[in-house]
Amino acid sequence: MQKDSGPLVPLHWIGFGYAALVASGGIIGYAKAGSVPSLAAGLLFGGLAGLGAYQLSQDPRNIWVFLVTSGTLAGIMGMRFYHSGKFMPAGLIAGASLLMVTKLGISVLSRPHQP
Repeated sequence: MQKDSGPLVPLHWIGFGYAALVASGGIIGYAKAGSVPSLAAGLLFGGLAGLGAYQLSQDPRNIWVFLVTSGTLAGIMGMRFYHSGKFMPAGLIAGASLLMVTKLGISVLSRPHQP
């Protein structure tokens, strides 16, 4: 019997991609509209998501920075999407953040319980 080697793509690699998406969204917002708050928020949340992904790569149980970052972005951008109805950028980031929160939750729930 072959031993299960885990997920096809480790969660932290998905997390680094998510962090790059968030940071690049802030950079694009600044380049297109000159929005300094978009740049600052994108780099802040992208950096926090990158930190969370790094922590996740070192210890798969250390999900809290990543979970709080993606959960906060899901809430903020979800409200912006709800009020504006525009998919870009609010809907995209809200959807990606919600997927990350879901993926983190599934990874926590599927982990064997340790006393």
